[in-house]
Amino acid sequence: MKKLIVIYMILIAAFIGYVTLHQLNSKNSKDYGLESGLRGEVDEKYVMVTFQAGMDYWKRGIKGFEDAAKVLNVSVEYRGATQYDANEENTVLEQVIAKKPAGIAVTAINPEALTATIDKAVQAGIPVVLFDSNTMDSKVRTFLGTDNRSAGATAANQLAKLIEGTGKVAIITRPGQLNHQERTDGFVDTLKSSYPNIQVVAIENGKGDQAESEQATRRIIQQVPDLNGIFATEANGGIGVGNALLQTGKAGKIKVIGFDTDKGTLDMVKNGVLSETLAQGTWNMGYWSLQYLFHLHHGLGDSNGESISTLPVYTDTGISVVTKTNVDSYYAK
Repeated sequence: MKKLIVIYMILIAAFIGYVTLHQLNSKNSKDYGLESGLRGEVDEKYVMVTFQAGMDYWKRGIKGFEDAAKVLNVSVEYRGATQYDANEENTVLEQVIAKKPAGIAVTAINPEALTATIDKAVQAGIPVVLFDSNTMDSKVRTFLGTDNRSAGATAANQLAKLIEGTGKVAIITRPGQLNHQERTDGFVDTLKSSYPNIQVVAIENGKGDQAESEQATRRIIQQVPDLNGIFATEANGGIGVGNALLQTGKAGKIKVIGFDTDKGTLDMVKNGVLSETLAQGTWNMGYWSLQYLFHLHHGLGDSNGESISTLPVYTDTGISVVTKTNVDSYYAK
């Protein structure tokens, strides 16, 4: 009889413990928005803001943003400046802020030009994350994007292999935009430290435009007829370089490392006009930007309601090398 009483007491204690634990877990789930697997409301709208809205480059990032929205049961909108113009992007961002969305993911056309407007959003209590191109002094806590210095170093190493560690090379870039400056710095610094027989003979502004990049490449070829290689820090620049090489009969002779995976760039890699291109994790940028914004909007990104964010300050979304042998797998499906 005593044994039965002891057994009953143990079972009752176990049951009480189970019920208590379940209630605690249920409370935590409700407190942290986890009861239904981090689900929001359809009228909860998040906005992605970019520049040059028509670029193919943004498509995978937008797809990632939309995919995250499906998972979280929220709504998203894409807004972008039509041109490569800081004033226009500022205007678009101001319009978005006025609508008081649940959060904004923004890429900064210029590391300084958008800072005041971005800070205005933060001060208005709107969660903001930066992706692809960062600012240096804004109040935003989180950036998602390519480690651009590392990407520049990868481009230097790949081009050095192609020209066997010696020769003259040039860069077609977009000065004034932080991510492109970092790619250029990473490229130049790596050549200086690891490849003393490779000389950077020119750094030209392609202005993010195919025609401008083509003209810049033609000028370099005229000035440096024994040029061995070129690094283009963005997609339009790479296509412009490729067009210049086709027009001057230098395609395949001058080795080129491009950037990004729009169809025009991939076609040139496939045809051997560009030697290689570097693929960014743009889908990751869009997907995780919305995940982070959702956490911030629901108070899940702060420690105990304080201003110290538990989200990563920097998330490297990755880089990969695209060559003629693997280029087919990078075309949009």
